Amino acid sequence: MSGIDAALSNLVGQEVVPTTWAQDPVNTPMIRHWVEAMADENPIYLDDDAARSAGHDGAIAPPTMVQAWTMRGYAATAAGSTGSEVAVELFGVLADAGFTSVVATDSEQEYFTELRPGDLINVTEVIESISPEKKTGLGTGHFVTTLKTYRNAEGDVVATQKWRTLRFRPEEKPAPRALRPRPALNQDNAFWFAAAKEHRLVIQRCTACGTLRHPTGPMCGHCRSLDWDTVDASGKGFVYSFVVNHHPKIDAFDYPLIVAVIELEEGTRLIANMVGIEPDQVKVDMPVVLDWIDADPDLTLPAFRPAAPEEN
Repeated sequence: MSGIDAALSNLVGQEVVPTTWAQDPVNTPMIRHWVEAMADENPIYLDDDAARSAGHDGAIAPPTMVQAWTMRGYAATAAGSTGSEVAVELFGVLADAGFTSVVATDSEQEYFTELRPGDLINVTEVIESISPEKKTGLGTGHFVTTLKTYRNAEGDVVATQKWRTLRFRPEEKPAPRALRPRPALNQDNAFWFAAAKEHRLVIQRCTACGTLRHPTGPMCGHCRSLDWDTVDASGKGFVYSFVVNHHPKIDAFDYPLIVAVIELEEGTRLIANMVGIEPDQVKVDMPVVLDWIDADPDLTLPAFRPAAPEEN
């Protein structure tokens, strides 16, 4: 048995919260707040006659309120009250081993005696069990189960509550990679990016004079016509110029980042990344062919790689 397992095992059965009396007796105002918050319209919680008709001696407190009667307010919580030295030791052993995060997993209550206004109860909490180290979706940790026993002034057990928490060491997960910057879409370029999502590299063409143009725009720079269509590029071209970016590094990109001006076989030029090649191998005028970067489900961009001999 490891050191932490032995330390945790020694704590099982010990009181994590010694007998603690409720600050106030069971009372109608708190019951009223509870049933209103829960939208519970059962009349036996506020009406003596309705409760007697149902076989009770008078109005009773909702059984699920049992924990509320002994809970301390915000001031006590803010002051850091931990209950006992056993609680301090338990949390310390777990924290020293890296199990610093906590999440409640389940609570199981059992009721034995009805509570009525005027009853005063107390609670004692013991460590019932501590699991061996478990691997969960949240991380590796230990399930700590405590048993709260609620008693009235006569010492009768009113209710019990098993309370289970997971004290865990969070999994270290890499942050999701940032998305590539989004293009500023408008009515003049949306068609181009839509075609790219289909792995089609299109070139805008003036239908009046046949001039090809890129970047896209509403008017032909040659004849000033507003009429246009598109043609599919062959995907062949050559490196007109290029730069290799090293800084500043943006998480969405791999570095060194080759950014090239590609002159297409059709005569237009566009800026795109080079892939499948090291920066020191890129040369001006080297032949390239079209490839694609499927950056994410919403963005696909053309890229270019060196042309194989048979692709020239």
